[in-house]
Amino acid sequence: MSPRHLVRASSDGSFAVPPGYAEHTRGFRRWIVVDEAVGAVHTGFSIGELEPDGFISHHVHSYEESLFVLEGEVVLRTPGAGVRLGRGDYGVISIGVPHVLRNDGSATARWAAMAAPQPRAAMGGDTHFIPSFPEADATAIDVRDPRTRSFGHIDPGNMDAARQTQDMLAASASMRTALLVYSGITVKMMIDRELGADHLTMFMVQYDPDGLAGAHDHPFEETYLILEGEVDGTFDGEPYHLRAGDIAWAGVGCVHSFTNPGPGVVRWLETQAPQPPTRHSYRFARDWDHLRERSMLE
Repeated sequence: MSPRHLVRASSDGSFAVPPGYAEHTRGFRRWIVVDEAVGAVHTGFSIGELEPDGFISHHVHSYEESLFVLEGEVVLRTPGAGVRLGRGDYGVISIGVPHVLRNDGSATARWAAMAAPQPRAAMGGDTHFIPSFPEADATAIDVRDPRTRSFGHIDPGNMDAARQTQDMLAASASMRTALLVYSGITVKMMIDRELGADHLTMFMVQYDPDGLAGAHDHPFEETYLILEGEVDGTFDGEPYHLRAGDIAWAGVGCVHSFTNPGPGVVRWLETQAPQPPTRHSYRFARDWDHLRERSMLE
């Protein structure tokens, strides 16, 4: 582990009941992957799992939290509202919003969670359990309903540039942002300010075979959860081969790059914290190398 990056294989997963949760949950475990203990200062990234008939009782956070469901189904309720989140569903919970999570299904639910500002161990993980509130019936996400403000859904088909028809867009992850396609790379935004987030972003990235992103760094932290395929990544000069289930984190100033060795696509979930600035989000090494070379010739 470098002070500016971290790579964890899916086999490294270590799930446990978080400190302070034991009396307020049943069947919940979390693998904390990125936090202050690994050198991050903005990111709290974890994988949570909740057994059938399990719950996390009513609570609030002093951080913003986003969820992306990987397996199973989980019910999220806030005062006066309830939503049933299945595979491919995602959402954001604003700071201080009371909520409760339950698994009413027959299979274990698993999700990726991103928290920003970063939870602090010295503050009890910045989570506070509160008295219960009346729980509303839960409904599935309807991405076409204009009242759906904080949730969405994404499928691999939403990443296919050839399928961005009007019918497909009507049931896509979002009509707020267009699909970004360049250099064999496809990007689809999921959570940002448009969905109500203030501190983080979450989006999907797909590389076609031979897709390439040159060496660059950012003024923010990024986390990558590989969902499909395999990718070669380099972080501050150290090479890694990442497979489905693996997780990587790049801190501020960590120079990183990716290539897809093929033959199939590689797809991953990516998060950023804090949110990128309006300008100069990327610093590509090739551009500054070009300037250096020109300066030597002049």
